[in-house]
Amino acid sequence: MAPGGVRVELSYCTNVHPAEDLPGIVRQLDEHAGPVRRAAGLERLGVGLWMPVGVASLLSDDPRARGVLADALARNGLELRTVNAFPYRGFHDDVVKLAVYRPDWTTRERLEYTLDCARALAALLPAGAEGSISTLPLGWREGWDAAADRAAEEHLAGLVEGLAALERETGRIVRVAIEPEPGCILDDVADVVAWLGARPHLTAGGRLGLCLDTCHLAVSFADPAGAVAAAAAAGIRIVKVQASVALEVPDPADPRTADALRPFAEERYVHQVREAGGRRSADDLPEVLYAAAPWPTDRAWRVHVHIPLHARPAAPLRATTEVLLAAVDAVLETPGGGDAHLDIETYTWSVLPDELQPETLVGGIAAELRWAHAHLPRAVAGVPASRIDERSLV
Repeated sequence: MAPGGVRVELSYCTNVHPAEDLPGIVRQLDEHAGPVRRAAGLERLGVGLWMPVGVASLLSDDPRARGVLADALARNGLELRTVNAFPYRGFHDDVVKLAVYRPDWTTRERLEYTLDCARALAALLPAGAEGSISTLPLGWREGWDAAADRAAEEHLAGLVEGLAALERETGRIVRVAIEPEPGCILDDVADVVAWLGARPHLTAGGRLGLCLDTCHLAVSFADPAGAVAAAAAAGIRIVKVQASVALEVPDPADPRTADALRPFAEERYVHQVREAGGRRSADDLPEVLYAAAPWPTDRAWRVHVHIPLHARPAAPLRATTEVLLAAVDAVLETPGGGDAHLDIETYTWSVLPDELQPETLVGGIAAELRWAHAHLPRAVAGVPASRIDERSLV
């Protein structure tokens, strides 16, 4: 960390594991997160918890349920500082696609869910720690109008008020971070800066800020340092960084391109595509692969597929690793930025092609931690590389 810059806390996001109830989440911690910590040789490991709506409501209201989760965290040597509240439910349904953006911020349901996550997180934070929650960038762009904008602003104002009340009641600080994503109304960091910049009452207390997903950032083709600087100049706090890597086609004219991309065109998640320079975009990879008129091939393409941090896809594909590295460096150098949470978010393990699959999921996640230790040394400390099974590398 640079003097006066941002201090980060590392975790991995549990939205990679399917669970729709509290017993399922406890099993995640016992069967995956705890073994990952041990495989990495760590005394403690942060987890970025995904809570479906029913679990968030239960944990918000029921101290006994929170006790069950706290016990599971403790016995597995885990700490909870950040929550992923982007998916509302059903994130591992057979088909998710655009349903992941519903309900959006025009609805009371989204506000209540996010506040439930905040109350649960405040009760489970380690002593002296601050919490963060990532959320969707208002909603999907189609059908969005001025009335939707007003409703989203009203609900986010209610969120900020609720977070302030939570701090008064508990003494715990929880911040919410808007995560721009291609195709949404806030498609990239510039959109978040413009939208929040026009509504300074939402960010004045530092409780609402930006979640910088480095896969999404790469797909937008934005300059990482420029994006971070723009947020800082607008007074928008970077609350959370989701460490993730996108897929790039450097030379789409390569005759191997279509065959290389087809295994990533799966049925569960949406995989937006952008062309360098912003001339063309697609809301899902099959729209490019099976387009009536072929896409231009004179500029690079990037695809919204979260691939493992340490993965090296075979040519003609590559990983956007340099975007992750540059973004984290820029965040660390942000003057007076406070704390941020660095959450490894590779939720796609179950749908990746065979050549990117590890021997075990635990081994794959542990290898991502090893990579983070080796390549983000200013941000990450304490992951002994020698304790990771080399066979888990892909």
